Amino acid sequence: MADFRTLDDAAVKGRRVLVRVDLNVPMKDGRVTDATRIDRILPTLRELAASGARIGILAHFGRPKGEPVPEMSLRPVVGPLAERLGVPVAFADDCIGDEAEAAMAALGDGQAVLLENTRFHKGEERNDPDFVARLAKLGEIYVNDAFSCAHRAHASSEGLAHRLPAYAGRNMEAELKALGNALERPERPLTAIVGGAKVSTKLALLGNLVTRVDNLIIGGGMANTFLHAQGIKVGASLCEPDLADTAREILAKADKAGCRIVLPTDAIVAREFAANAAHRAVSIDAVADDDMILDVGPESVMAVNTLLEVSKTLVWNGPLGAFETPPFEAGTVAVADHAANLCADGRLLAVGGGGDTVAALAMANAADRFTYVSTAGGAFLEWIEGRELPGVKALSTTVC
Repeated sequence: MADFRTLDDAAVKGRRVLVRVDLNVPMKDGRVTDATRIDRILPTLRELAASGARIGILAHFGRPKGEPVPEMSLRPVVGPLAERLGVPVAFADDCIGDEAEAAMAALGDGQAVLLENTRFHKGEERNDPDFVARLAKLGEIYVNDAFSCAHRAHASSEGLAHRLPAYAGRNMEAELKALGNALERPERPLTAIVGGAKVSTKLALLGNLVTRVDNLIIGGGMANTFLHAQGIKVGASLCEPDLADTAREILAKADKAGCRIVLPTDAIVAREFAANAAHRAVSIDAVADDDMILDVGPESVMAVNTLLEVSKTLVWNGPLGAFETPPFEAGTVAVADHAANLCADGRLLAVGGGGDTVAALAMANAADRFTYVSTAGGAFLEWIEGRELPGVKALSTTVC
């Protein structure tokens, strides 16, 4: 990952600073129901305010498709943001034009205004040069603190970095450093856990990881496709038989690269997929025709945990079973808890990311004990697929 400038390099006192953040928070009845993403951006906003910056906050909410949609206004976020930030936050009904310019001009040192949803304008997602120029008119410095949007070449997440002196915010900085330590310059052995329902959704991810990690643990429904590809019967389990050849190609690629693939050796099976359904543990070669594999078994958990004990770095994306439905969360929770304990003991650097992964780690009360948990979703997935993220690249190549 290329070098990038941080707030350590920025002189912000008395200057208008545009900060791109992620405020695409869960909402119900006009109220924020989970403030995790707000909490992630507080270090940057507090530092800028304490340093005397005049802060214009840029963000999107939902998918309004370039038109103002009242239900997708950022106005309801103002209260929770100001409360957590500890300073008043003004609001502007647009992110460009006279109102936005007046709101920015009215700011004093250390004050902030939240500008309305950038996606209310078609120019945002098109990265339209004219729209970028109108945004740039509002500020003198640009700070990107939204890694979760870095995989999109949008006006506020990429275009502005080419118009104003650009810096990574503290959340972006932490994410880039954590991800760099996990895959680009890891301490080895490096182990990856990849779970989830289907191989088809993670082909690029698997193809990239087998060339970069020492051990690849495959769980969830996708493990069934690999087992099937090896001639192991998976009963009525979720499986993609048409991807058997692809699975075998990935196994061969891993073997050539010296990457050890770890698949379940036992499983928790049930004959119906329902909460608290009757279930049992069986060897992986003893799955009946009407059985569904819904979690890894205790033998597999023990094998994974033993491997983690001799690993130095872990990258995790995807659960090992149907964790949303008890009792099929047990395998994921047991491995997450063990990995978290190893982190707490200083024996493992562990980075997790992806929506289901974040939820699973939270369920296991493991998230706070991991080295880093990314809330970035698509950007995290594209990063571990080995793709170049436009928003990150812009920070490292900007010439102002």
